Amino acid sequence: MSSSEGPEPKKPRTSNTEIQTLGKMNDISKPDPELRYKRMGFEPTPELRAEWKRRFGKEEPHIATLILARGGSKGIPMKNNKKLGGLELIGWVIRAARDSDIMDSIWVSTDHDDIAATARRCGAQVHRRSSEVSQDTCNSWVTIDEFARYHPEVDIIVDIQATSPCLHPFHLHDGMRLTLKDGYDSVFTVVRRHGFRWTEPKWGIQPFPLNFDPAKRPRRQEWDGEIVENGAFYMMTRDVEQQGLMQGGKMAYLVMEPEYGVDIDTDLDWEIAEQRLFRFGYHGRKPKTVRLVVVNIDGTLLDGQVQVSPTGEELRSFKTTDIVGVQQLQENGIEFRVVAESDNEVQRALAEKLSAKLEENCTDKLAVIDAWRQELGLEWKDIGYMGYDISDMNCIKKAGMSACPSDAYAAIQKHSHFISTYRGGQGALREFCEQILKDQAMKTYQLLADRTTDDFPEPASTWSARQIQPYQAGQAGEHLALIERFKSL
Repeated sequence: MSSSEGPEPKKPRTSNTEIQTLGKMNDISKPDPELRYKRMGFEPTPELRAEWKRRFGKEEPHIATLILARGGSKGIPMKNNKKLGGLELIGWVIRAARDSDIMDSIWVSTDHDDIAATARRCGAQVHRRSSEVSQDTCNSWVTIDEFARYHPEVDIIVDIQATSPCLHPFHLHDGMRLTLKDGYDSVFTVVRRHGFRWTEPKWGIQPFPLNFDPAKRPRRQEWDGEIVENGAFYMMTRDVEQQGLMQGGKMAYLVMEPEYGVDIDTDLDWEIAEQRLFRFGYHGRKPKTVRLVVVNIDGTLLDGQVQVSPTGEELRSFKTTDIVGVQQLQENGIEFRVVAESDNEVQRALAEKLSAKLEENCTDKLAVIDAWRQELGLEWKDIGYMGYDISDMNCIKKAGMSACPSDAYAAIQKHSHFISTYRGGQGALREFCEQILKDQAMKTYQLLADRTTDDFPEPASTWSARQIQPYQAGQAGEHLALIERFKSL
């Protein structure tokens, strides 16, 4: 969780702090004002613009996302750059910020070259922070303040926690609407928790309850719970930041549903986060829908090794769980086909067992798959491909969803959307199949969410008890019913 402690003494600018920006390819363009306010759900009136002129000195305040991602994470080394669900951790929040369509600039503050490279590739700019604000003892504010001193054009800072991969654009829309339309100086995210808290026994004094009466222990449905920061984001005006604060002035909080909150501090948290991410994470404007999966059989379904028996017979091995993964794809209406650079009895037997079309002695995989694509009436974005060697590169680059085993050629890993944690022929294909099916389930969830959101006058996260004011009970009840429907998917 981001720290909101007070300021440390300001330090002078140092020569080793450099600002690195993206080229035209990755830099976000100036947001369309009409689209920006449409996303936030209001139209700026002359009165609002006059108020912004008073608050920010301009009628169109500059909104900047800032993601703090140093390389010295202790609990999970380099966690900000570690892949979660096939994408680096910071990539998830960069995507949400970009697709919100309300940001004038998106920045990652880091002291590490690899994190900087990932940030650029995902579409963010890089603030190369100084060593003085990269220590374990530094709180978030001093790092934000360094950024603010280098960027006087920024009027509103949106500090997004890198470890919030389930953050969605609509959360940012709701928070910024509170800032611009309702006039709040700082907005932060919270969740409702229903834990009964006790003191820690010390000096022989027994523990006692902090937030409830044991004689009148409330049932969950009778208690609203407590408001607790979850650190997904902190929005603040420059005036608040200059006071040495991340929360100050006129304050409001945004209640996020617990499904969207993830704490990632240990390896166990990482596994839990990945499962929640598949269901509740933001997967982009148009989640991929795979309708055809093609694999290069050697190194994916087969382990790529050949053993020769005393009689001269070639023996090849595969893992039965990979077969089960393919069958799950087929049960869900996804076509499965195979290409091979050689010919042998094992791959023909496997293809027959899976009722899969097989192209042997394939010298031009791209041409073969393109013919299959036309045969099935598909686009390349509808195709998933798994390969392992340099000969698969063209297909990896072309496919809508590409994957490779953990022991694939280095260049193939670099260009794949998904890298399995397993070796070829040892469960990698099964994991890819599961990833595809989870993505399909997520698309269904998002489509349902889009349809139901259109029926409400305000964006989704305002259905809960947002900011300082309670939401109407009738709409809150409808919201809870919708959440239950989503959970059942």
